Amino acid sequence: MGNSLIKGAIYVVATPIGNFDDITLRAIETLKSVDLIAAEDTRTTSVLLEHFGIETKLSSYHKFSECEKTNSLIEFLKEGNNLALVSDAGTPLISDPGGVLIKSAIENNIKIIPIGGISAVITFLSTISKDGEDFKFIGFLPKIKNQIEKVLEDNKFENLVFYESPKRIKETIDIIEKLNPNAIFSIGRELTKKFEEIKTGNISEIKKYYETNTLKGEIVCMVHKSKENKEDEKIKQKVKLLKEEGFSLKDTVKILNITDSINKNKIKEFFID
Repeated sequence: MGNSLIKGAIYVVATPIGNFDDITLRAIETLKSVDLIAAEDTRTTSVLLEHFGIETKLSSYHKFSECEKTNSLIEFLKEGNNLALVSDAGTPLISDPGGVLIKSAIENNIKIIPIGGISAVITFLSTISKDGEDFKFIGFLPKIKNQIEKVLEDNKFENLVFYESPKRIKETIDIIEKLNPNAIFSIGRELTKKFEEIKTGNISEIKKYYETNTLKGEIVCMVHKSKENKEDEKIKQKVKLLKEEGFSLKDTVKILNITDSINKNKIKEFFID
């Protein structure tokens, strides 16, 4: 493959998320053939390269050095050299560094070539039965509680997929249970590794299970989309706003009956709830 590489191109190479056997033959040949590998963590990538007998030179390229190193890498590419971009595990730019380099490469008309492979999100979703094919991936959740609550509320009608830290996951589960005790929740940890575990169930069941079981390693989750009727949810929010403004049940019924032609029994149901 060495002779078929394009000069002055970036190869975005997916690497295993745990099991080295998941690497593709094309990824191995690309990493062997490029002039330089830009790696999120050279120590982590060195282990992978040593395992496959790859001796290509490594350069550190992580989120704290993206801005500093991008210009020099672009110049390196303009000189006709080719470059492989890798993250610690999985597919670069999927909650991993590389966005600054790729943006600059596009601006400089540098060819970008994906070398596909494993991704924790897709690996996880391939094991989850969900309502519909759609999902929304948001990377890592915010760290502040009220921001987490807002993200969950704003996306309650989405199959919401995210990464979470083992240090924060139990608190996140508590927040999800508080917002919706009936939520269906899927969690995968240590995917493709020895202690891989994937579970789906009611959020309360998941919480109870992890009170007595280990919850460590790399974690990806999905809150399944709410089964509530979207129109009912809109009515509920309108009733809630009017109630918070101090309007009585009678006035709320009158207002929403005029503005939205909403059935008064439905309004009463949400007002009293």
